[in-house]
Amino acid sequence: MPESTPVNRDLFDDVMVPNYAPSKVIPVRGEGSRIWDQQNNEYIDFAGGIAVNCLGHCHPALVNALTVQGNKIWHLSNTMTNEPALRLAKKMCDATFAEKVYFANSGGEANEAALKLARRWALDNHGEEKSHIIAFKQGFHGRTFFTVTVGGQPAYSDGFGPKPGDVFHAEYNNLDSLKALISEKTCAVVMEPLQGEGGIISPTDEFVKGVRALCDENNALLVFDEVQTGVGRLGSLYAYMDLGVTPDILTTAKALGGGFPIGAMITTTDIAKHLKIGTHGSTYGGNPLACAVAEAAFDTVNTAEVLDGIISKSKLFVDALNQINDKYNVFEEIRGKGMLIGAALTEKYKGRAKEILLAAMDEGVMTLIAGANVCRFAPSLVVPDEDIKQGMAAFEKAVAKIAAN
Repeated sequence: MPESTPVNRDLFDDVMVPNYAPSKVIPVRGEGSRIWDQQNNEYIDFAGGIAVNCLGHCHPALVNALTVQGNKIWHLSNTMTNEPALRLAKKMCDATFAEKVYFANSGGEANEAALKLARRWALDNHGEEKSHIIAFKQGFHGRTFFTVTVGGQPAYSDGFGPKPGDVFHAEYNNLDSLKALISEKTCAVVMEPLQGEGGIISPTDEFVKGVRALCDENNALLVFDEVQTGVGRLGSLYAYMDLGVTPDILTTAKALGGGFPIGAMITTTDIAKHLKIGTHGSTYGGNPLACAVAEAAFDTVNTAEVLDGIISKSKLFVDALNQINDKYNVFEEIRGKGMLIGAALTEKYKGRAKEILLAAMDEGVMTLIAGANVCRFAPSLVVPDEDIKQGMAAFEKAVAKIAAN
């Protein structure tokens, strides 16, 4: 590239496939919960790379793990194992219901592995008729063709030709809807223990326990997609731990690597045995560099200090949003749990979540949306209280601008 070529947002349009519409802001440096762009403008980060940067930017434990392992060995292949992968898998098994771990590179890949395992488990144990997969409308499970079909948002899966078959969708928090679909032909029910992309929707106690019971009655596996909710996001290491329900398979990614790409599917020995040698694989999955960073992230988050702090920090966000709403009356409901919070807009402001996001960026705070009607916050789990107060003051300025128009 000629040295004279400016590296800016216009270059994106020249050289990148146009499936994204990124901000004009190009961050170049981060530390903790703050980011600086090419012009050295400072932003408070409440987006967290979409619930990925669980320890903020350049956390010393992650930088150290990356540096140490980067000077040892980066990649092998799945014809060999490695020490970081084995250590991380053991820690994940010790901390959860799981007995076996499969490493991938992303949440979509972890979910792809879970769906293939569920189908193979059903085929081996019950025959080829037991192939139905039930998921939930507005769910999100990745962008591979299989996972995007299982996800309950047709806009993401339409337009690519014939979809994988035997996939059905019930309504979240509606047990009757699931009862109408589930049968002995169902091999798995796939659900988020809190819908993220679908609007930050928490499950009722009756619903989540009813889903587990229906799976048991119909000899179906319960798959929890904890790609967004896992690794401390909701205040427990994994969301299932607070729900009184244990899944058969769980997928985890996003925060697992604290910003380094890694995903994992975890399950029991009895279920895992159906992914026999050669039935599935990943070239990069479980590579030593990713697993070393993920081990540091997992160790840091899985402490009483971090997990206990999430609930008090969450309250600061919710209290601030309620105070903003007292003044401007823009939110219909504050949803979510822990550090995954959604502010659903009132009828008057429906469809304007992106406008609020852009206005917030102008005020120096990075946020997210969950659909057109929900402002979403997924910050670092260790964001300083002072950053929360300062960031929410900036967010209030953005809301005030939108409310004035």
